[in-house]
Amino acid sequence: MKELVTHIARSLVENPDQVEVMDTEEENLINLELHVAQEDMGKVIGKQGRIAKAIRVVVKAAATKEGKKANLEIR
Repeated sequence: MKELVTHIARSLVENPDQVEVMDTEEENLINLELHVAQEDMGKVIGKQGRIAKAIRVVVKAAATKEGKKANLEIR
């Protein structure tokens, strides 16, 4: 899951070296935190949050396939 978010985020931003994904896993819940450079924040969020929503949909679909739930925070 972490690798998926990292790959997606690095392909969107101009500073891929500053992309950092942290994950914590509880019983059936995966919490992911995506940190990007301040100037790349708009590229990851997108207009009206559309890109962020799309990333969350992909992450939730991948988690559902594993029988888990996922939560993604972008910071």
